[in-house]
Amino acid sequence: MFNLFGGPKGYENIDVPAFKEKMGNGAVVIDVRQPEELDDGSIPGHKMISMRDPGFVERLQSLEKGPTYLIYCRSGARSARTCEALAEMGHEDLYNLAGGIIAWNQMN
Repeated sequence: MFNLFGGPKGYENIDVPAFKEKMGNGAVVIDVRQPEELDDGSIPGHKMISMRDPGFVERLQSLEKGPTYLIYCRSGARSARTCEALAEMGHEDLYNLAGGIIAWNQMN
């Protein structure tokens, strides 16, 4: 889970400009925060899959394999764990927003 030996972690951390560029290519944007965290802002067109939802794993398992997934949270930690989980489920085109919505808000 912590990628201690330098092997592939299954996703890439990207900054806000790279995230925006990938959004323009038909990627699926997923917000893993709690619904009440939406008060801090959100990324347009996101799909909410709260990490604390009891059905979180099942919702991840139901995601179609193939699309590019752009994952974000408040600061990038929860979304990184989500990317790891999706990679373990066989998803390949995964990107974590480094700095999360905090970084997004600073750039917008």
